[in-house]
Amino acid sequence: MLNTSAPRLTDLPDYGALRSRSDAPPGSSWGLFGPSDQLGTLNFLRLNDLRTAAKEVCDGTAFSLDLPSSAISSSLAPTRRPVEHHIFQRTPFHRDEWLDSFYTQYGSQLDGLRHIGHPEHGFYNGADAARFVPGDETLSIHHLAGVPIAGRAVLLDVDRHLRTRGEPIDPHSSRAVTAQELDDTRAAQGTTVRPGDIVLIRFGWLHWYLTRASTEVKESLRTDQIHPGLEQSHDVLAWLWDHRISLVAADNFALERWPAAPDSPFYIQAERATGERDPHSGIMHRALIGLLGMPIGELWNLDDLAASCATDERWSFLLTVAPLTIVGGVGSPANAIALR
Repeated sequence: MLNTSAPRLTDLPDYGALRSRSDAPPGSSWGLFGPSDQLGTLNFLRLNDLRTAAKEVCDGTAFSLDLPSSAISSSLAPTRRPVEHHIFQRTPFHRDEWLDSFYTQYGSQLDGLRHIGHPEHGFYNGADAARFVPGDETLSIHHLAGVPIAGRAVLLDVDRHLRTRGEPIDPHSSRAVTAQELDDTRAAQGTTVRPGDIVLIRFGWLHWYLTRASTEVKESLRTDQIHPGLEQSHDVLAWLWDHRISLVAADNFALERWPAAPDSPFYIQAERATGERDPHSGIMHRALIGLLGMPIGELWNLDDLAASCATDERWSFLLTVAPLTIVGGVGSPANAIALR
């Protein structure tokens, strides 16, 4: 449930002030929602009144934002494998099933607050990573399921906007989308982003992957991970935090560009000093999830929703997200539905 005892959300500092904190890691929201908070920016959903959000449903259409289980092949990450689905029966007129190799963040997914920490400061709100075991509730995905996640959302169709400007995103590149381009898209759509909103960003990547990418390119993405996405910058984090975004999701591999840019501000001091790198060096996840406590959605299927929004030029809607209630879980399939 949302933390109703936390300080008033209107009193929270802006991102610039967060970067100057001395009572907590700079750039973090640690402690602002309470010392034992488990939800991070999902607390902003208290600003997202469901009675108002329900008025976004005007034409009575609904869109599932989840891919079929077989849509991503092969894996986009070397550490994840496709699910193995087994069906059995006790009698000729009965069927049951089980899953093996069920990686909860394989396809359309929600990254919980256990997923990524900051290598210098740790996990969100100073949580003890030694407790990140199955069955322990610390930063567990089931807290996000229990909110529950529902409210007004807006779609920023960056792909459509940049194509209109004659500047399409190369989907097989590490093109970075800036905070200014997010805001330009919002302005071009005539979209208002309100405190507490869920923001969905369409880069057009998934449409390319599903309809145009060759089998050879798909195979190569497992190890040669090159993807467009948000720029690694404090401007992007300021845009999200200062708008009081509760959750952000997109139709690409990692929300942000991948791999991290050589000039990313999110390399830690040791990485800069020694030049040593790991697969997560420089990524914005460290600050977005680990410091700000903002859950991230990836590989959301936004194409049909975007087409509908473009038809009547209405880019806001009611959104529900239902993560699995796995106690101790790190992430979950998104189970997201947009209602217009």
